[in-house]
Amino acid sequence: MASISVLRRKKALKNGQYPIIIKAIKDRKIKIISLGFTCSDNEWNEKRSEFKKNHENYIQRNALLNQYKSKASKIIDDFKSEGIDFTLNQFEERFRGEHKKNNTSVFDFFDYKVDQLNEAGRTGSAKAYKDTGDAVFKFCPRKNLKFQEIDVSFLDSFEAHLRSRGNIDGGIAVRMRQLRALYNDAISKNLVDESFYPFKKYKISKLKGKGIKRALTRSEIQKIYEFDINKHPQLLHSRNYFVFSYFTRGMNFVDMMHLTWDNVNNGNITYIRSKTKGRFSIKILEPVAEILSYYSALNPGTNYVFPILLKENLTPTQIQYRKAKTLKRFNKDLKEIAELVGIDKKLTSYVARHSFATNLKQLGVSTDIISESMGHQNINITNTYLKEFDSDVINEANEKLIF
Repeated sequence: MASISVLRRKKALKNGQYPIIIKAIKDRKIKIISLGFTCSDNEWNEKRSEFKKNHENYIQRNALLNQYKSKASKIIDDFKSEGIDFTLNQFEERFRGEHKKNNTSVFDFFDYKVDQLNEAGRTGSAKAYKDTGDAVFKFCPRKNLKFQEIDVSFLDSFEAHLRSRGNIDGGIAVRMRQLRALYNDAISKNLVDESFYPFKKYKISKLKGKGIKRALTRSEIQKIYEFDINKHPQLLHSRNYFVFSYFTRGMNFVDMMHLTWDNVNNGNITYIRSKTKGRFSIKILEPVAEILSYYSALNPGTNYVFPILLKENLTPTQIQYRKAKTLKRFNKDLKEIAELVGIDKKLTSYVARHSFATNLKQLGVSTDIISESMGHQNINITNTYLKEFDSDVINEANEKLIF
């Protein structure tokens, strides 16, 4: 059984206007479709689901709303007559049709993606799309921006705008990749013709950061491992998280956060990486065993190894909140640890993964094995981790030319 209703969203846009949507419900799942209309708080009749007389062009707008409601009902009837137990995505594809292609703005589609991802529990991805949408809106605060208007010139100007706000290559590349993913999705859903696609000429690869040494040497890792935590007990968890990540093949923070004692058995840690869904079985080395022993004695009342998620059965939003809060504290602590042990490099949670790869290479391990140990799907990804190592090797070779 499916139901259709026309509603005004409860949350206003930054300009104070409220979007008008169609809400479809089927099998307890919800699909939100923006109709491209907005109104102020006092221009919407909640009981009748229509614009009030004080809204400009209320007659035409209400007529369009009736058309959209009729169209939605007919689509459901058509599915029934065709004997199709349709999904909400299938409903959306039929409903949008040419209306979607001609009238859906870039920001409408950003909102759609955020809603879709939140509905699926992918709050991290939803936040990434929302942040990029906000960044684009700060650059071009025009709600009716169309995909056809995002050309190479637009992207060049957006890049310059981001630089003026203090963003560096890495951060700009993140925004551009998110915008590219949205554009690709828009093409797949017939929002815009592929002929307008700007990313064939605008190359995100040019934004690769250069000259930033991220990996730590083995002696620097040892300094962190042997750091006298008794003098700085407030840094204990962050030191442990970093050392644990390094000695578990650069396990990322999200996987550490979700790690449970069920993943630890027979001298190995076995888990599925959240990002790539690859399965890992990692031998527990002595530093890792020490850390596991410490946390097993804490008995925090959950099955999680680390005290990051403090309760079982948290909602995706609660998990995202705990992740962001703990990761922020983690990176802040790492900066302090680096200063205390005398490491003159920017230390973040991700440095453990880079250091793992670089130090294996320094020990003569082949790139193929490093790639497999890190779960990379493409050896080119591994090579990006090892660029710093290559530079060091070249520099050492050059020194041999000195008489």
